[in-house]
Amino acid sequence: MEFSNGTVIKKPKRLTSVVWNHFERVKKADICYAICVHCNKTLSGSRNSGTTHLRNHLLRCLKRSNYDVSQLLGKRRKKDNTVTVTHYNFNDGLQKDEYIPVATIKVEQGPKREEVITIAGSTRFDQERSRLDLAHMIILHEYPLSMVDHNAFKVFVENLQPFFDITTNSVVEIDCIAIYDKQKQKVYGIINRLSGRISVSIDVWNSPESARYLCLTAHYIDEDWTLQKKTLNFIKIDAAHTEDVHSEVVIRCLMDWNIECRVFSMAFSDLFTREDIVCRIKDHLSQNRPLLCNARLFDVRCAAQVLSLLVEDAMDALHEVTHKIRKSIRYIKSSQTMQGKFSEIAQQVGIDNEKSLSLDCPTKWNSTFFMLETVLAYRAAFALLREQDPSYLVHLSEEEWEWASSITRYWKLFVEITNVFLGNTTPTANIYFADICDVHVQLIDWCKSSDEFINSVALKMKAKFEIYWDKCCLSLAVAAILDPRFKMKLVEYYYPQIYGNRARDHIKEVSDTIKDLFEEYSIGSTSTSVYHCPVPSSGIASNEPRDQLKGFDKFLNETSQSQNGISDLDKYLEEPVFPRNYDFNIFSWWKVHTARYPILPMMARDVLGIPMSTIVLDLYRSSLKPNTVQALICAQDWLLTELERTQRIFLFFYFYFGCTPPLPS
Repeated sequence: MEFSNGTVIKKPKRLTSVVWNHFERVKKADICYAICVHCNKTLSGSRNSGTTHLRNHLLRCLKRSNYDVSQLLGKRRKKDNTVTVTHYNFNDGLQKDEYIPVATIKVEQGPKREEVITIAGSTRFDQERSRLDLAHMIILHEYPLSMVDHNAFKVFVENLQPFFDITTNSVVEIDCIAIYDKQKQKVYGIINRLSGRISVSIDVWNSPESARYLCLTAHYIDEDWTLQKKTLNFIKIDAAHTEDVHSEVVIRCLMDWNIECRVFSMAFSDLFTREDIVCRIKDHLSQNRPLLCNARLFDVRCAAQVLSLLVEDAMDALHEVTHKIRKSIRYIKSSQTMQGKFSEIAQQVGIDNEKSLSLDCPTKWNSTFFMLETVLAYRAAFALLREQDPSYLVHLSEEEWEWASSITRYWKLFVEITNVFLGNTTPTANIYFADICDVHVQLIDWCKSSDEFINSVALKMKAKFEIYWDKCCLSLAVAAILDPRFKMKLVEYYYPQIYGNRARDHIKEVSDTIKDLFEEYSIGSTSTSVYHCPVPSSGIASNEPRDQLKGFDKFLNETSQSQNGISDLDKYLEEPVFPRNYDFNIFSWWKVHTARYPILPMMARDVLGIPMSTIVLDLYRSSLKPNTVQALICAQDWLLTELERTQRIFLFFYFYFGCTPPLPS
């Protein structure tokens, strides 16, 4: 056996056990001893003693490498008679290409069938590093902290690495919080070095134990034109407090991250978030630095939640009809004979549908839609069954069939749009405008129905939708304009369908908004790109120099534009739209055209980063202390790769909406 220091120990040929690679057999008088080559401990070496006690010593030998070399030696060699094992320690980022090799073991079989082992690097067992590895694993894979108390886990670790001292539940919690603190410093540095603004989404989550959590997430597009999302806080709200506390918590979190002066917009998950809460946050943020466009783009609501609310209205209205349909399906599925009879009836009326009847999951509205869609395809078969089978008593009337058909037809639009939102792995603000406009146009058309039932459902849905539209239409439109495939043309196409004769006024409102926003960016571009909030005055003179020429910046910008004859925005809007194609990437387009438009890309980066749909993932650790919950949720988000994060979001939508979109490859 050859180590890196040059020492070579040859195994006696008559001793076949690989354990003897770690012992020297010495005979004194008539007694044989086995001397450990690592710690020089003397053990019995007689043939009658066997080798079990020698193996047990190797597991406990403090001077031996923590690698079980005997297992490597016991492996059968193949063609090259070589086994190479590299052990890695990973750093906090958990990226594979960042793993640090700490030891490499190479086992070769020489010409005399002697085992030669080369160990390179440090092989010292690191208890602290392993503890952090365990904490990383618990954070990333959502294992319970109490797993360290499970007997099976203790046995597994003992057999894998006897030197590892399994920590207690409380120690693991401390390690997880330490990882959170370290990662928070990294995220804090990244966010505060950004040159642009940040949009923040606010989610409220209620646990099964009636605990309420407030989740703040930062959304932005970085200097490399990559959409980023960072969970900033996951804070437990005292159930005894009213919603007024929400604004105070949000403001405190923004101040803690030093971004209250750099917020572009806020997206609220609840469509009916109280106005006074939003106004309180808005007023605080405006104290040190005015919000852009007089806060016209500040208040955004979740598009996915709006679609869900509209579908809930449709489901409630169709409740009695879906109840009858479920009973009808159960009747058909009650026996093999009944299923065969229904198949024959379907063939008689010329139905050749590969989809079989199946019950929905009432909590997943997509599954209810697919149930209705399938049943409607068998409408003629159910009508004939009603005539031939007097026992079939849960049939639908013609009027109920028409209601189900009409609502399902409009419902299909919501399913398709939801899948569009889910299918986009980079959900920038520009992708929502066209689909939301489609919903608006369809609701207007639906409200014209002569059927009182359909008309009442449509009016209820439209009233709820217009609350969302009034708050978000400007943000949606401005984001769409900054998509070179649409520009103002998409607004000019949809607004006449939505507003009719009043379309011109609303188009002008959008045009004025984007021009005002561009002017603010033009003025701001002459100052420092990174803006930090001022420290509150305490009677001491500020160290920042007085700027008596602030007004000059605006004057310079206005005169420069008049001299050049055309601004960035005007040049962008006057140029033809970019052809629409499947593989268009808006980030790549703006990155390539940044040199042509010195100011507009700064604005585009902030607007396209607005989160038009917010997502809060299910929580599984509601029994832990609030600070620990925040540490685990936030640290997991910071450590996850983008692919893992996207997969978690898709799984959330599957369980929330019942959708089954393909995961990104």
